[in-house]
Amino acid sequence: MLTEIYCVSGTSGVDDHVFISSGENVRLSCNNALSDCKSKTTWFYYNSFSHSAVVELIKLGIMKKDIERHERLSLESDCSLNIKNVTEEDYGSYTCRQYVNGQKQGTDARVSLHVLHVSVSPSSSSSSSSSSSQTEISPGRSVTLSCQLYLYTGLSCDDLVSSEGFELLWVNQTGVDLKTDSRYQILSSSYQYHCFIITLTTTLLNEDNNREWRCQLTHRNQLKTSVRYTVKYSDPGETEVSVTAVSLYRVIVIIVEIAVFAAPTVILLQIICARRAGEF
Repeated sequence: MLTEIYCVSGTSGVDDHVFISSGENVRLSCNNALSDCKSKTTWFYYNSFSHSAVVELIKLGIMKKDIERHERLSLESDCSLNIKNVTEEDYGSYTCRQYVNGQKQGTDARVSLHVLHVSVSPSSSSSSSSSSSQTEISPGRSVTLSCQLYLYTGLSCDDLVSSEGFELLWVNQTGVDLKTDSRYQILSSSYQYHCFIITLTTTLLNEDNNREWRCQLTHRNQLKTSVRYTVKYSDPGETEVSVTAVSLYRVIVIIVEIAVFAAPTVILLQIICARRAGEF
């Protein structure tokens, strides 16, 4: 798993920014944790794009069971928050707060979680992918892979590209930018809910079987996280075996049906022959 963190100074402390690929596990640190912190720790989640109010995930060390993803969350002994099998819906702002006797202690520890996710266009495949995903498709088909960065920050997309130096790339197994290969169509765009989207469109070739493409997020030319996508064709040998088995089954059924219907006729002929032989 590749997880990268960088810090941005804020008005009331320092924010950690964690980048993770969907399908991975992530640990969010509570940097202001007190000793014996579990019973003193509350974790909050907020995403202004998808929630109108702050969501309480853990209250004074106790997991809130009325939230959908509570089974994927856990609290470590150092009061870090673990999230299993991260999805694009997990991106947003997380706050760790300490209480003693009902009173808030110290400053909040804030962590912004940003999630990189790859999916396949519905026209090419009905399945969606995550880290190290595979899709069964066939040569000659056109496929479009969409790599999206779900980014939670106060900066605009333009500022993130021009000032902060963030970039999404599609690369091959050796790390070569696929923009340099004419068989791939690479398009970039940005939206409100996921700041960066970069799509890869290509027509699959026979030699693409088991080929790996990677979507990479870089920050000032330093790799932050990446998602692998592997092309997987169906095995022709398995198909041939399956067809042969079905054909053999049909032949057996036909033979049995012939035997069932032919048996009375054979018996009748034997009786007739026996009677005629007796007459002579």
